[in-house]
Amino acid sequence: MNPMLQRLVERNAQRHHAHRAAGDGALSSYAIAKSYHRIRTSAIAGVKDLLMTAAGVLSAAFALESFLLPTGFIDGGATGIALLGTVLTPLPLWLLLGLVNAPFIYVAYRLMGKEFAYRTVVSIATLALITATVHFPEVTHDKLLVAIFGGFFLGAGIGLAVRGGSVIDGTEVLAIALSRVLHITMGDVITLINILIFAAAATLLSIETAMYSMITYLAASKTMDFVIEGIEEYMGVTIISPKHDEIQRMLVQVMGRGVTVYMGKRGYRKGGGTYEVDIIYCVITRLELHKVTHEVEKIDPNAFLVMSSVKDTKGGIVKRRRLH
Repeated sequence: MNPMLQRLVERNAQRHHAHRAAGDGALSSYAIAKSYHRIRTSAIAGVKDLLMTAAGVLSAAFALESFLLPTGFIDGGATGIALLGTVLTPLPLWLLLGLVNAPFIYVAYRLMGKEFAYRTVVSIATLALITATVHFPEVTHDKLLVAIFGGFFLGAGIGLAVRGGSVIDGTEVLAIALSRVLHITMGDVITLINILIFAAAATLLSIETAMYSMITYLAASKTMDFVIEGIEEYMGVTIISPKHDEIQRMLVQVMGRGVTVYMGKRGYRKGGGTYEVDIIYCVITRLELHKVTHEVEKIDPNAFLVMSSVKDTKGGIVKRRRLH
């Protein structure tokens, strides 16, 4: 092991109160290995976050410079407010990005903590710096293509930044704060904000620009969801059946998936009373849902299945995403 890394590992182990070998007080090999694994895991995760955030910032800057700014189209959220400001005022986009997002950064600091706020500051500052110094060429003059692909690259940028642990559009941070105060959902808050933004665009710019901007927002929103959640949405399947042993073997041996089995009681029957039953829970991808239900039906046509959407998973025997 590199001497510098060795010293870093030993300091990390001491800081986390690792085990010491008996007698001479030296760190045990287990403690050093554990600390090394912790540092290595953190370093790899940090590099992945940095790369995704950098790709997100570049994608968003490309969308702004090559599509939205030349045509005067806007998006929803804080970015949309900044774009609207560039049309109505002489202020440059890079400055407006910082000014508009500043209150959201403060809210992020109060709600999400110092690390998240720091990452957000760096991401937004980098986006502002790129838009101020790097000028991407205009790609097309077709308004529909501008609206669609401007939204696509902007949404991809926002989504990649979120996967990297930061945001380059602070609207959702504000939505979290307002939803707690107003006791409404985040989706309602975001919808209300965007209605106000597009209403202002229709009034101050033109109805045509507002309509194209709504297309941009829809494209950005769907792309962002796709980037954050991935192509394979996970499904949590709860199965209740008297033939739980056969179903469990099928899921493990045929599907190659891990399962969780917990004891429950089946509801009251006509004759009264309950009886115990093993309840099986398994997480699969949406693409595997049809096969699972088909295999369960072959074992027990009367099995009770409850299916629910799962945003993401970590650990266990589930197909892993590359970007997570």
